[in-house]
Formats: sequence, structure tokens, C-alpha cells
Amino acid sequence: MALDFEELDYQETSLGTISLRRRADLRREGEIIYEVKLGDEFLMSSLFTTAEIQLARLGLAALEGTGLDIVVGGLGLGYTAVAALEHTSVRSLMVIEVMGPVIDWHRRGLVPLGKELTSDPRCTFVHADFFELASSSVGGFDHAAQTRLVHAVLLDIDHSPSHWLAPGNSAFYTVPGLRSLADKLHPSGIFGLWSNDPPDAEFTRLLDAVFRSSQSHIVTFPNRYSGGESSNTIYLARKSR
Repeated sequence: MALDFEELDYQETSLGTISLRRRADLRREGEIIYEVKLGDEFLMSSLFTTAEIQLARLGLAALEGTGLDIVVGGLGLGYTAVAALEHTSVRSLMVIEVMGPVIDWHRRGLVPLGKELTSDPRCTFVHADFFELASSSVGGFDHAAQTRLVHAVLLDIDHSPSHWLAPGNSAFYTVPGLRSLADKLHPSGIFGLWSNDPPDAEFTRLLDAVFRSSQSHIVTFPNRYSGGESSNTIYLARKSR
């Protein structure tokens, strides 16, 4: 008999204890839902993935050409990464994740998209702090090719530009932080950011101070718990030519 609830993993990380849970939603004929918690806080759920998928689709739709090299900041349950790999124009995908257990879940097949990501030769997991790599003044994201630029960076780590998982992440959401990231993009490259909050005019002004242009997209999706709709924001910014 299937269990209604199961904790698949529970480990200590630099950000606190992280756990992976699997449960059956008895209100929806036992549909299996995967959830990730950091301490007592819910980080993500397989119930709400629309905006994570749209982060990749909107970001890549803004690019032209083939042979694209993409960086995803934050692995999570893998929905942004898998959506990026749906594009045949993607040559390589580097997924940067600071919490080792999250990478381990995918390699062990504990999460539904793990096998899909680990079996795609274009996809590489990097266990590192995205913000440290993004702010580095020496080289790009790839230590093996320090001068290598990428075509897009898609970021889904913090809850929003003003609500961070760790206080140190705040330095990224500044003109110097964003300029360091822009330096790692090809001309006309794209920076995409997922946010749980409504569009923030102050953050848009910050993007416009660094990038050639920016826009925000409100992504709506059904909320099964409330019975209504919820929304997230996707920011896209384009580097100058």
C-alpha cells in the first residue's frame, strides 16, 4: 500500500536543514506531490511549477541562433532546467546549486525529473554558490574556461529581489552585482529572474541602469489550495550589443 506521506531525505546544509518530502494528495485521487523545505519554510512544490517553466521558455524565446550556452542558478526540482533543454538550440546547460543534497536527489532519482537531467549530455551540475561565481571579477561561470561567456543566465534561488534565502545574497541585487553578471553574458545576452512577488518598480529601475532594456512578465496559474489564481513575476533584461 502506498504511503500518504514520506520524507525521502533530510540533511544539513550551509543554509540550514533541507528536506525532501513526497505525499499523496487525497483530495486529487492520490496525486503524488514533491515538496522541499528549508527548516520550517517551504521552498518549492511540484504543484506550482508554471512560472519556473516560463522562466526558461521566456528567456530562451528572447534569444536567436543556435549553439546557445545557458546557466541556470538554482536546481530545485529541475523544472527550469528541463524546460531549457527542450530547446534544440541549447548546446550546453550549466546548473549551479549551492546545496549538495539537491544535486544528489537528482542523481539518485529521488525526484521525477532527475533521470531526464542526468541523462542529457548537455546538462552539467555544479555544486557552488551562484552568487559568488556571478560576482567574481575573474572569469566567467566555467572554471575550466575562464573567458567563456554565456547567452543567458536564468536565476531562481531567492524568493524575490528583496527577500533572500541568505542575507549575503542581497549584494547581487545592486548595480555592481548585476554588472558583474552582465560581464559574463554575450552581447545581447539575457538575464532572467523568477520572483514570488509582484513586479517591483525599484528593481526594474535597477535593471535598466545596468542592461539595455528590461521587462517584467506576470505569470498566473491555478492555486489548488485557494481555489483561485496565484501569480509570480519573471524579469527579463537584455545586455547591450
